[in-house]
Amino acid sequence: MLMTAHPGITLLIGISGLLALAAAFWPQKGLLARIARGRLNTQRVLLEDALKFFFDCEYKNISCRLNSIAGSLHISADSATRLLSRLRSMGLIQLQEDSFRLTDAGRSYALRIIRVHRIWERYLADETSIGQMEWHGEADLKEHHLSLEAADQLAAQMGNPVFDPHGDPIPSARGELPAYTGQPLSALKEGDIARIIHIEDEPRAIYAQIVALGLYPGMQVYVMDITEERIQFAANGEECVLAPFFAANITVEKLSAREPIQQKAELLSSLKAGESATIKGLSANCRGQQRRRLMDLGIVPGAQITASFRSASGDPVAYRVLGTTIAIRKSQADNIFIERSDAKP
Repeated sequence: MLMTAHPGITLLIGISGLLALAAAFWPQKGLLARIARGRLNTQRVLLEDALKFFFDCEYKNISCRLNSIAGSLHISADSATRLLSRLRSMGLIQLQEDSFRLTDAGRSYALRIIRVHRIWERYLADETSIGQMEWHGEADLKEHHLSLEAADQLAAQMGNPVFDPHGDPIPSARGELPAYTGQPLSALKEGDIARIIHIEDEPRAIYAQIVALGLYPGMQVYVMDITEERIQFAANGEECVLAPFFAANITVEKLSAREPIQQKAELLSSLKAGESATIKGLSANCRGQQRRRLMDLGIVPGAQITASFRSASGDPVAYRVLGTTIAIRKSQADNIFIERSDAKP
């Protein structure tokens, strides 16, 4: 015997089907519309990353070919070919001899993305407590969604900085950028003195090794020994060793041989209980909220500071400065430069 469906159930099924279709095909907000927007956003991100790569090649006078763009963006050669074809059809790149070059429109587009990226990196470094290993990744995400107008406002709030925390120049609002200067640390010879002006933040593994050595833009380096396997150098008096491949990610400007070699800076963490010193300054590696907190606590050049006592675990240490006792962890004390004094506590 055939069972006849209840009219109410049939109606409910019909309404459910209509709702499902609406959820899938609704203009702007439907599932298919969201999937399409996601695909377009992914393509735009890839396109903008490619423009940044082309600009970097041109800025450093490096030839840009199919294999290099595929390797940089971590895509297949076929995907890179389709991407290049799209960029050419949009009038953003052109083929010159055997290398691709940006058109004026492509260069302008690339500079806008780079400006947003570097402003956001500077904001993360100076205004937040986010660690330096995360600056680049966070800025990579933000650069595709933050408008140029919002980035300009952010830059104005920070006093319109001209360099990002890695030493890269920030393109001006009019798209101006100084000429590329410097040479890789790996190109120096024994006895050379130079100053770090830029540290490349990719690949992440190499950048992590450089950060672990405490290197940052503005540091002076003195090359002590070079072999095929390593480069031994002093940075602010600290001996460092890097493989040449890693050292190539550090850009330096060579200094005169008459430039005095910086001696090892004495750190607040070296003070023993009862010893006093004069604060000389804070490391450039100490940024953002951590820097402001230390300065608010009285860690300013010229202030007298005394190590009072250590905690039971040895960290943090209590220091007396400006009539107040404060607790500072070793990781923070390693960023505070001092000059020992004869003053008694």
